[in-house]
Amino acid sequence: MSRLIKKSVTLRGHRTSIALEKEFWAAIAAIARLENRGLREVISEIDESREKDSSLASAIRLRALAFYSKGNRL
Repeated sequence: MSRLIKKSVTLRGHRTSIALEKEFWAAIAAIARLENRGLREVISEIDESREKDSSLASAIRLRALAFYSKGNRL
């Protein structure tokens, strides 16, 4: 795995930073493209549906894992 890449997004009106490996950023970008949605929209959906005691970065990684476990590719 590569080193973490930090990106800032606005969710529910406030800025937050998310640190993920480049492979996970690529996976979430692929999900957004396939669903014809923006990256922020996909991340916002993940944020709203995650367990509140789990981190957003972990929830994003789990969404990417679910995407690939369904046989999807970049």
